Amino acid sequence: MPKKGENISLTSYDDLFETDESRAESQLERVQNIPVRELVPFKNHPFKVLDDEAMLRTTESIAEYGVLTPLIARPLDHGGYEIISGHRRAHAAELAGLAEVPVLVRDMDDDAATVLMVDSNLQRENILPSERAFAYKMKLEAMKHQGSRSDLTSTQLAQKLSVEKVGEEAGVSKDTVRRFIRLTNLVPDLLDLVDCKQISFNPAVELSYLSPEEQETFLQAMDEVQAAPSLSQAQRLKKLAQEGNFTMDAAREIMNEVKKGDLERVTFRNEQLRKYFPRSYTAQQMQDTIIKLLDQWQKKKSREHER
Repeated sequence: MPKKGENISLTSYDDLFETDESRAESQLERVQNIPVRELVPFKNHPFKVLDDEAMLRTTESIAEYGVLTPLIARPLDHGGYEIISGHRRAHAAELAGLAEVPVLVRDMDDDAATVLMVDSNLQRENILPSERAFAYKMKLEAMKHQGSRSDLTSTQLAQKLSVEKVGEEAGVSKDTVRRFIRLTNLVPDLLDLVDCKQISFNPAVELSYLSPEEQETFLQAMDEVQAAPSLSQAQRLKKLAQEGNFTMDAAREIMNEVKKGDLERVTFRNEQLRKYFPRSYTAQQMQDTIIKLLDQWQKKKSREHER
């Protein structure tokens, strides 16, 4: 029994009816300063974190102003936090020498975390084809898994679990989603060429139907002829593979063909032209000079023909 004059602390109405779940959620759904060393990348994260010029700018900004937009992460059972959104910010903060970063800690299951990870990263500019391909695939698999669980059948994510849903949320068609996912069947070296724009998207989709061994053979043929495949060539390579007739000789023969565009284009190597021009000349200045000289040559030939 409390002593006379002693203050008595009464439990509030909200505290009486607050559930253990809501208490836990209120503790987790808030921004916390988390040591950088306790953050780990999302498992099989498809988005590349590169030390490029953009990363340098981000690092300089964070060094001066700090991390303005909190990361999103989830607590791990064995300790630490798995980053869901903010891999680039975390890396830049580490490069800038920050010990802690602001993080919105959210308790999420694997599927929900995957969907959020993909959605938050697809908003970035300059996403590589390989990144988009694996992101679409990961999200589709997570959404299908969510739909197969009876406890999630009433959620919004479970209403339309399909390629159409992934495309709708990404602002692209279902066919575009399917074609990007096809790129995940490419061997790493071939996928790198797509990212570097040495192989166009449409031919790459056709090449994804080749087996890994056939893709490696194709890469050898491509390296020998020093040419990228056109859509028509890639389609014929795919047909050969489907018919069981794909060989190194067949791939080399197709890749050695002169493309229609090559018949209408004349190219010169830089070293072939440099000896005729001052070092200070740009490529555009060299082109303008060549055209001017050809015009003069054509006029001279016309006058000679009139005589």
